Amino acid sequence: MKLLAGLVRLDVFLYFISLITAVQAFFGGGTDNYRRKVSLELNPGRSGSSNVSVLHVRAVGGNDTLHFLWGSQGVPTLLLVHTDSPETRVQIDWERMLSNNISGSLTVEPASAVRYSTAFLFSKIWEYRDNSTDQSQAAADSYFPPYSLEEFTWEDLNRTLNHSALTAQLCGRNQSQHRGRVCFQISAFESWGRDPAWPRLLHSANSSQLRFVIEGVTPRSNCSRFALELLSIDSRDHEAREETHRSIDDEYTPSIFQVSQLVSVHVNSSAPVLSYAQWKPVAYRTASPVFEDSTPCRHSPASPPLPPPRLGLALAFFGGALDQGYRASAVNISFGIPGEPFYNATGYLSWSCLLGLGSPPEDSFSPLVLGIMVVGLGTPALLLLVGGAYVCVRRLGRQQPGYAPIN
Repeated sequence: MKLLAGLVRLDVFLYFISLITAVQAFFGGGTDNYRRKVSLELNPGRSGSSNVSVLHVRAVGGNDTLHFLWGSQGVPTLLLVHTDSPETRVQIDWERMLSNNISGSLTVEPASAVRYSTAFLFSKIWEYRDNSTDQSQAAADSYFPPYSLEEFTWEDLNRTLNHSALTAQLCGRNQSQHRGRVCFQISAFESWGRDPAWPRLLHSANSSQLRFVIEGVTPRSNCSRFALELLSIDSRDHEAREETHRSIDDEYTPSIFQVSQLVSVHVNSSAPVLSYAQWKPVAYRTASPVFEDSTPCRHSPASPPLPPPRLGLALAFFGGALDQGYRASAVNISFGIPGEPFYNATGYLSWSCLLGLGSPPEDSFSPLVLGIMVVGLGTPALLLLVGGAYVCVRRLGRQQPGYAPIN
């Protein structure tokens, strides 16, 4: 009998799981069946080797195309362009791109099909000496001169380009570094899913993921920490807004209960989000981390509007309009807090960020967690209901029919 009862409870639990999964799929809770045809092309329209690498990720949908362009010229930059046609294409004037006349050398044709464009730039790496014991003042310690990524020498992307996995890795170092390197790994996606590596960011077909890695770089103190400067460039008609979303669920990223994001929206409007950078406030101190290798991150508020830097792919695409029609916003993401091991402990640091168009993905409880919650909360309520009904039936059964005798 006990075995039978256990099998019945298991069947009920599996039924709840399948029911919740079906409801989630029907209402779109946490899943998205939309797919794009994604292809990778290095240096479009150019043959032979070059000291400049431009990776074109083309994601074609039913009636539109997303163009993600990743390049190292100037500073590492991801340019995002949304067009309303599946036939749009990227054109690069390589003679101008490789000269000092880079402005306007990159276009998406036909220009009339472009509906929205933005760029994310990774411009500086800060190193600071963290002697503080107060978390709120950890970043106020003395800073070393920053590593300007504009001064780095970057390796050829062709060495790491993987057409089947839809990934590529850009690595470089500056002249003052005798060892170590800084890398950005970009991943493109055909559909909704979740990265298998921590922090297991949720992605869609409208996004790309960047993994930032500092590996083997010699620190300039015994208590060094690093921070990365992220710049977003968008139209002056739009504003950058920094947001933090909290949750009670840490199923996919243990001990992390929030998601941070920098979104671009219309000024004074409730219109949907246009583009975003999204990350979880956690970094990792080893290449194959376990839970103990995680370290918290912090980020600064989004800066007031800044003049956009005239660099790389941003200048190549926006051209002369960059100065008048666009603005930049900056966020600094620092890795580690007082009390956590310093960079010196392992000589390795990785952090992941999702960059995309439209509204950012939103985490939700998995069917397994929802099933456990339903069974855990629903079973006691069901027992109370059944028990109350049983007591009522027993009491009614004990009453004798007809009139009671009068003594």
